[in-house]
Amino acid sequence: MRPTAAARPGAPERAALSPMLQRLAAERATGALMRDRGTLYLADGQVVHAESPAAPGIDVLLTAGGALRSEGWWDAVAQAGAGQRVGRYLVDSGRVPGGALELCHLGALYDAAFFALAPTHTPARFRYGVSHWIGPVRPVPVHAVQRETLRRRELLDRIWPDALTDSAPLSRTAHPVDTPVPPRQRRVLALVNGDRTATDIARELGRSAFHTLVDLRRLAAAGLVEALRPLPAGSVPGPGHGHITLPEVTNDPDVALLRRLRDALEAL
Repeated sequence: MRPTAAARPGAPERAALSPMLQRLAAERATGALMRDRGTLYLADGQVVHAESPAAPGIDVLLTAGGALRSEGWWDAVAQAGAGQRVGRYLVDSGRVPGGALELCHLGALYDAAFFALAPTHTPARFRYGVSHWIGPVRPVPVHAVQRETLRRRELLDRIWPDALTDSAPLSRTAHPVDTPVPPRQRRVLALVNGDRTATDIARELGRSAFHTLVDLRRLAAAGLVEALRPLPAGSVPGPGHGHITLPEVTNDPDVALLRRLRDALEAL
């Protein structure tokens, strides 16, 4: 039987993701909370923006989605970036409808916050008074950001409990495609080439990184995609790349169990 998220070591718990973020919300702080995998911008204790190298920014979501031409984005940055009112400028100039800006901004905020709030051993830092050049769009309460981050972690864990899929280069497996793959997942699968990571694929598609992770974990659960890891020091790389496939025996017994169950079902 597939183990539940609560039974697995390292499963997300319903607790504050960042005690420092909780404290800053309580004191209605304004500034930038810098963590290992991203930055959260606060105004009066609410999250007003977030950035992470692992997630496409609002510029990518707006331009790739067709809401804004690339030159329109850079014009807005040039005209209003210094005054930290890029979002307001996009709406006032008629380049982006207010509703479209809010949707893309919330998508980018939750996407980046998911990575920024990932577990880390690196101490967080807060710079008081710092604000982001996008300017005010729609603030989000800290508790809502933390709740959504936990919900996303739990969803990914239920789909396929191997987080290596989220960060490592990915390769297609030799397993035949026995069931129809939804069009959205097919577009993701077409970009898996042994070198690209989930972040690379999300940027290529101009899509939310989290939604790309969902598709990739579903593809991994279906046996169509697998994560690659660097060769141990001194090993000879295989033809065409410097990675090896994640072995069937892992440090996480639940991942190994799922793979054995998958293979056994395929053999029936």
